[in-house]
Amino acid sequence: MNAALPKVLCSRKGALLKQVFALSRAATPRESCLCAAGDALVSCHRHYRSRPTHGIGRFKYLLPKEAPKKRKDKVQMKEINVGTEYEYGDVNIQMTSYDMCLVEHFAQYVHKLCNRLSIRVNESYAMPTKTNEVLFLEERGSKMQLDAVLTTHQRVVQISGLSSTFAPILLEIIQSNQPEGVHLLVKEHTEADFKSRLKSRPELEELLAQMN
Repeated sequence: MNAALPKVLCSRKGALLKQVFALSRAATPRESCLCAAGDALVSCHRHYRSRPTHGIGRFKYLLPKEAPKKRKDKVQMKEINVGTEYEYGDVNIQMTSYDMCLVEHFAQYVHKLCNRLSIRVNESYAMPTKTNEVLFLEERGSKMQLDAVLTTHQRVVQISGLSSTFAPILLEIIQSNQPEGVHLLVKEHTEADFKSRLKSRPELEELLAQMN
């Protein structure tokens, strides 16, 4: 009896599988093929085959749209503050040196000092680097030969609203902390100082002069 039981179960399983294959063949491709295997329903239709796969892994559509870049307007000169009887207007503190690190750190010190003393700093900027060639003349000859190339770095801290009574104190503090090799110059801001920041175009200037 026990030996005949596995044969009966195998015959039932074979008949059940034949019914499942028959149902799957008889079903149309548009319908979802459901195969009855006992109490469970098995879906034979693969839904992902009908879905497009293009665009998988793309995330750009999730990001917000970037605004179009605006064209930079031409740099215009701001109105120069002349000052009053009791305080100065726009004043430039110019620092020049052959060592870029030295003049950069000193400019940062002056900027922080003005902030601590509640002196208004309009802007702090770097001037174009200038290069000078040093030539020497041989003892027995007339040709000039290149001896060295000196690169000059300049930083400017522009302040305004400095009172006439506090100006000497500020200058004394800056001069006492002025490092060696740095040239210091304090002057009023002019239109020529603003133009010196811009890149010169001699060809354009000649054409404008001819038109005028």
